[in-house]
Amino acid sequence: MPTFVIPAADQPAVPTSSGERFPVRRVYCIGRNFADHAVEMGHDPTREAPFFFQKNPDNLDPSGQFPYPPHTDNVHHEVELLIALKSGGTDIPLDTALDHVWGYGVALDMTRRDLQGAAKKAGRPWEIGKAAERSGPVGPVYPVSDVGHLEAGRISVSVNGEMRQDGDLNQMIWKVPEMIAYLSAYFELAAGDVILGGTPAGVGPVVRGDTMVARIEGLGEITVDVT
Repeated sequence: MPTFVIPAADQPAVPTSSGERFPVRRVYCIGRNFADHAVEMGHDPTREAPFFFQKNPDNLDPSGQFPYPPHTDNVHHEVELLIALKSGGTDIPLDTALDHVWGYGVALDMTRRDLQGAAKKAGRPWEIGKAAERSGPVGPVYPVSDVGHLEAGRISVSVNGEMRQDGDLNQMIWKVPEMIAYLSAYFELAAGDVILGGTPAGVGPVVRGDTMVARIEGLGEITVDVT
């Protein structure tokens, strides 16, 4: 068998509700998928074509701690639905897209907002703002067989007990099947791919010492300390 010239990295993975781990291949994140969040970010909330950026697989972190990243003084929380795929393909039909979903979880898309804003103005990629180390705190992924497919349900995050974001999954502009079908037209999706489904209004800054509690109805909550 061929050997590697350096030690291979560990397989990125997130926990599941059974205690087993879900191996992560890629992470796709949809932008401005809640109309109220699009408005607060200064954009027209009409149903424009969706757009996606990516985090790195090892950005997803179940530790319950978020280390404040360097070279920023404006890090924002964004609570999101995590969609974990068990299979994939290209040009997936809308009416069979949900067949590819293994399960759902709670995630946070932590964002260096100042660096993201500078990248936007310069017409550059967003990863410097979106893909900091451990910038995707996550909870366990629950299989569809236990929780079904989530079309509605409260999604929220509080910081130090103060409610910051409070919306409903039914406010997503692009629904889960649409996201899967759209992505599969541009990429070959596969088992282990993760999609983060966008965030409602109320994003805002956190500082070291803050405690975030992110919740999605039917999926429980995660508590994350900013360190």
